[in-house]
Amino acid sequence: MPENGLNREDIQFLTGYSPGLVGRITELHADYYVRHWGFTAFFETRVATEMSEFINRYDDTRDCIWSAVVDRQIEASITIDGIDATGKGAHLRWFIASDKIRGKGIGARLIDLAMDFCRQNGYHKIFLHTFRGLEPARHLYEHHAFKLVESRPGDQWGTRVEEQRYETRL
Repeated sequence: MPENGLNREDIQFLTGYSPGLVGRITELHADYYVRHWGFTAFFETRVATEMSEFINRYDDTRDCIWSAVVDRQIEASITIDGIDATGKGAHLRWFIASDKIRGKGIGARLIDLAMDFCRQNGYHKIFLHTFRGLEPARHLYEHHAFKLVESRPGDQWGTRVEEQRYETRL
């Protein structure tokens, strides 16, 4: 058995909304980015607001959200926001994993699910926003053919960082 008692078989992947989803994904983001990057309440409330808006307009024919669940608790997520998939591209958002499952290949599995969804929907371009310093995520993005297309200082998350935009074409 693994050191933390968690096997990959213990992880269930769900799609779509489930009760507590917005709060839990917001909590995972706030916890990680406050602890590791010094982000503030501005970031947490932005995630909660934007995710709430997304869920309220969610259309499973163009959008998808996946959750990795362990013992009925969401431990990771990824989202494809397809509202402008034929224009700017499909937007990969809210990609996060808890400390409990980070480093177990779950992030790669979630990106695979998102990429497959985009292919099935005929989306030809996927983009995401991140910032410099998130090396494990950057490696996953690059492994899935995302390329850095823009990098500039910014504070869209309430803290000054080197903001980055990655894109891939399918």
